[in-house]
Amino acid sequence: MPLITSVSIKRLPNAKDLPLPAYQTSQSAGMDLCAAIDADEVIDPGRYAIIPTGFSIALPSGFEAQVRPRSGLAAKKGVTVLNSPGTIDSDYRGEIGVILINHSRDAFTVSRGMRIAQLVIAPVRKVIWEETETLEDTDRGSGGFGSTGDSRV
Repeated sequence: MPLITSVSIKRLPNAKDLPLPAYQTSQSAGMDLCAAIDADEVIDPGRYAIIPTGFSIALPSGFEAQVRPRSGLAAKKGVTVLNSPGTIDSDYRGEIGVILINHSRDAFTVSRGMRIAQLVIAPVRKVIWEETETLEDTDRGSGGFGSTGDSRV
């Protein structure tokens, strides 16, 4: 059984006829966000645009909202979220915007109500840094960016 957290959401005037962010299946981790634009917006190849969603939220302390790409939009159209995942902090009260980038060779048109991204609500852990001169050794050590090998070999 999934954990459920109540979150306040404010519908802005530009979302008057749009649905609230919603899970598309009972097991979905993310809720779809729709474009709250008045007219179609064309994103040319290699360009990006901030698309408003028409909603503001009040996350409880200890949570964040992650704005993530929709896999179908990325796979079929080459359009994704530029700062993926985008983080919405619990103290932010402005409109949620989605920074879409077009990686395809064709212009992409965003229309009102189009599902453009997913919103995942997640708990956040705060840390207290403990500065030290040495770190515990591991098998990997300081190797990064491909240091664990090529899985095809």
